[in-house]
Amino acid sequence: MNTSSLLATLRIAIGCFFFYAGIVKVMNPAWSAAGFLNNAKTFPEFYAWFAQPGILPWTNLLNEWSLTLVGVALILGIGVRLASFGGILLMALYYFPSLSFPYAGDHAYIVDEHVIYALLLAYLAAMKAGRVWGLERWCANLSLCTRFPKLRALLG
Repeated sequence: MNTSSLLATLRIAIGCFFFYAGIVKVMNPAWSAAGFLNNAKTFPEFYAWFAQPGILPWTNLLNEWSLTLVGVALILGIGVRLASFGGILLMALYYFPSLSFPYAGDHAYIVDEHVIYALLLAYLAAMKAGRVWGLERWCANLSLCTRFPKLRALLG
């Protein structure tokens, strides 16, 4: 397997992971982030704020759809850089509630799966992974992207 194939496969696999994590929440009307937020070990006041009754519906909506849309962007290979930054932010927000320094959850010491996913997303953004077997190569040739190079850089 060459480097391009590996990069595209990694992007699509992580995209599937994010898409599945989001879509199962979207499709389950009983799902809520309240339990996760209210049991935060690090920054408990910060996470409890997101679980307030007036804010929780927005927290749930943003969580569900952010995961889903990050996944879609990675699978299709468009907006990979922007999606990666969003995914890194999500992974940081998921990392701290389970962190009881130096233990990150029950089975990790400082580095857990959220750190690994964030590093992989940073790698995908840096490598412009959407241009390998993705729609970003097609998008780069559109007049909109050629007229606004900063937009193109942001998206991938």
